[in-house]
Formats: sequence, structure tokens, C-alpha cells
Amino acid sequence: MRFVLLLIFLILSGCQGIVDKNQTLASLKIKPENSVQYSQESDLWQVIADRQEIKIVSNSRIQSRINWISNHPEYLSLISKRAEPFLYLVVSELEKQDIPIEIALLPIVESDYYPFSYSHGTAVGLWQFIPSTGRMYGLEEDWWHADRRDVLASTKAAANYLKDLNVMFKGDWLLSIAAYNAGPGRVQKAIDANIKLGKKTDFWSLNLPKETEKYVPKLLALGQVIKDPSRYNQKLLKIDNKPFLKSIELDSQFDLALISQWTGLSIDQIYKYNPGLKRWATPESLPYIILLPKQVVNSFNDNLLKQGQRPKISWTRYKIKPGDSLSLIAQSYNTTIDQIKSVNGLDNDTIRTDKYLIVPLAQKEEGYYSLSENQREKSRLNTQKNSEKTIYKVVAGDSLWKISTKFNTTINNLVRWNQIIPSDSLSIGKELVILSDKKNKIELAKIMNTGIDIDRNIFYTVKEGDNLSRIAQKYKVKVLDIRTWNDLSEGYILQPGDKLTITIKVVNSNLS
Repeated sequence: MRFVLLLIFLILSGCQGIVDKNQTLASLKIKPENSVQYSQESDLWQVIADRQEIKIVSNSRIQSRINWISNHPEYLSLISKRAEPFLYLVVSELEKQDIPIEIALLPIVESDYYPFSYSHGTAVGLWQFIPSTGRMYGLEEDWWHADRRDVLASTKAAANYLKDLNVMFKGDWLLSIAAYNAGPGRVQKAIDANIKLGKKTDFWSLNLPKETEKYVPKLLALGQVIKDPSRYNQKLLKIDNKPFLKSIELDSQFDLALISQWTGLSIDQIYKYNPGLKRWATPESLPYIILLPKQVVNSFNDNLLKQGQRPKISWTRYKIKPGDSLSLIAQSYNTTIDQIKSVNGLDNDTIRTDKYLIVPLAQKEEGYYSLSENQREKSRLNTQKNSEKTIYKVVAGDSLWKISTKFNTTINNLVRWNQIIPSDSLSIGKELVILSDKKNKIELAKIMNTGIDIDRNIFYTVKEGDNLSRIAQKYKVKVLDIRTWNDLSEGYILQPGDKLTITIKVVNSNLS
């Protein structure tokens, strides 16, 4: 069914055919003669290095990326720390689906193995699924949980998507990977254009978006580097070739504070291993699979046995007041209308004053659940930026277009600043961050005063070999300031072509 949908998408895109049947494949899969020998490797990075199947050609685009990696000695050690909990799960799923093992490096290209990664194009998670493709591959989202961020669900979906793309592009993995980035329709159009011109139709010969032209070489460069990291000024931290996380099937809803109590894990660790969780508890839809480090599973099971059939989340008995609605009550207790209705056996939204409802209640205060969706959003709202910040509350009739027009900005800026999906409707009362450049607010009288320090924003394009230290030194500013001005997470790795805002002080000593 999924493959049929992809074919329909291509037909609607006006493509002439699925890959030139006479083209030379850039990268046929070649089965290793003996796969058993690799199971004894203790380091998962070494397994990936030894079992690569995609043919790598000598190419300046690959070399350019290798040079960038060589100039950033901290790059893969940081990636190793992030990838450690997830890499075995990813490799296992790819092997199960008979996909080249080096595709396990694709989440580095997509998200640097950061599970809360979010792009301006509304792609999220390790595999950076956009909503439409996610839905096509069974990734759903409700109030409690987002499958596109869930490591298990998104990895299975990514493997299925890549397999479908590989069938579509006749076994050529370079075209399949390019299509994962640009979309199959865009790649097929480039192929059709080359066929008309009598040109080759391998990946290296196609006219594709610049991002895609760099995307595939990034993956191939990583495959080359991990074969001999020290040669490229890198240190890969060992990741054991065995499961780090274990899947536990939950048959009831759990407060995350209780899981923390039972396992000794911090609340941040629970969210980190299960980035699909959006609230203070696991989803009400059951069963639910949670990932926990192997070493805490026995402790969890022992406590579960002691708890028996007792509830794993807290409840309160709420007396309905005049003016109450299920919507207001759900909002007050950080839960959903459907959950209140389900627990109380309600067929509709009608409630009566002075009657009682059972409402789920978080064990801890809201701030305790530090990486819940609400808290991540509050953190974004509170981020100090070197721009004037306005918090705007959505009113009835608002749209992103109306708000962008009102504040003289763009829809893309609103999406980026607030990490929202453009196609989703805006809920009334939702708070949006609006940023405006402070330099436009400087009064003319201040500019005319000698010796006044004026903040001036410049826009810098990251070049090959750049890092934050080098850029900060060049403009005599602090690395922390650059991160703050550009809303960069601590682990974000600069990429050539990134645009940075740098705020510098200009002493207005020549004015009188």
C-alpha cells in the first residue's frame, strides 16, 4: 500500500518513468561472504565500518565533507555519546530489513542523533520525518505521544520507507538516499530531465537541490571516516555491540515520576530514551512500549510486582463548578477531554454543576517534567535572545499569514521560532514568540550621541573549517552569546552554509 502511494505521488508529479532502465547503478548491495564473523566484534562502530555495502567512488563532494570532519576533532566523540543508547536498535532494525548497515549513520546526517531535533521544515526526531510522510508510514501523534520522535517507531518507519525507495529506484542506494532527503518525485524529475538530454542518470550526474547534493556525500564521508577515525582526527567512543535499552510493554498508564522512583533514572533520562513522550505520563492508549536501560529493568519489574493492580498514576475527585467545561478542567489538570470522558464513562461533553469527576493528576509539579512538550516550549519562550521579544496570544480568526503580516515577518520565521507545523490549526490562547531586531528600535537621539555603544547585527555564512570558537574570536564575542543569539543547542554542530546572526558593539565615536 505504501509503495502504491509513492507511485501515485510520482505519477501526480508528472514523472516519465521510474529510473532509466539502462542506467549503471551507482551502488548495488553486495552481501558479505560471512556475516557471522562480525557478531563477535565488541564495538558497534567497528561492525558498521567492516560491513559497509554501498560502493564509494572518489568524488570531490565526499572529500569536502571528509575535510570538514577532519577540521572538527570533537565531532564524532559528541555523536558517539548521543548515539550510544540508540545505535544497537537502529543497526538491528536495518539488518532485519536487509538494508545496508551504513544507513545507521543517516541519523547523524539528519539530526546528529539528537532525539529532540526539529527542523524549520517541521521534520522531527532522529530520522527527521515530516508529518505527511510519517502518516504514510504509520507514525501517528496524539496529545500524549508523537511517533515521529519515538526511536523504535520512527526507525521501523524509516527502514520501510528506504526499502520502498530502493525498490522504486531499482536497487540504487544513492538515489534512494537522495530521495529520502529531496522526495522521490524530485529525484525522478531530475532523472527524466537527464534522459531527455541524453545524459547519465546516476546520482552524481543529476541536477538536484544543493542540500541533496551535499546530503548523500555526508553519509558516504561518514562511512569512510569511521573505517579509520584517527586518520581523520576523530575519536569514536566505543559503543558495545549489545542492547543498551530494553523494550518494556506497559499495560496501564504510568506517571513518569513513578518510573523515575522505581528505576533511579532521572526524569530527563526517561524522556531522552523515550523522546516520543509529550506529557507527564505514558499514553493512555495501551499497550505502550517504553525503553529502559537494561540495568534498571529488574528494579522496575520488582517494583511493578510489589505495586500489583494499584494505579500507576494519581487521581483526584473534582467537584464541578458553575461555568466549568470538560475543556477547562482538562486544561487545568494537564490532561485530555477524552481521558476524562473515558475514566468517568461519559458519552458526551455534558457535565453538571456539583457532580464529581475523577481526573488524572501528575505526582509532581509541572516544572519537574523538564523535557515534556510544554516545558520545552516554555524553555523556548524564556530563551534570552538579543532581539526584542514579543509574546503574542492567538485570538479567534488568527492564521500564521495574518500574524506574520501583523508583525512584518514571515510564516517561516514563525514556524522556526515556535517549532510549529504550518498545516496545524492555531489554538486560541496559544502563546507565540515574535522576534524583532533591536537595531530598528534604537532612537535617533542615541545614535547622535558621541561614544554610545550601538548593537549592530551582521549575518555570517559558515564556511568549511569554521567552528564557534573561531567565529567568536574573529568578532570578539563569546561562544555562549553566539549560541544564544541563534538559538543553538549546546550540542549543535555547525554546517557549511549555516547562517548566523552576530551582534557586535559599534562605538559611535565619530558622530557629534
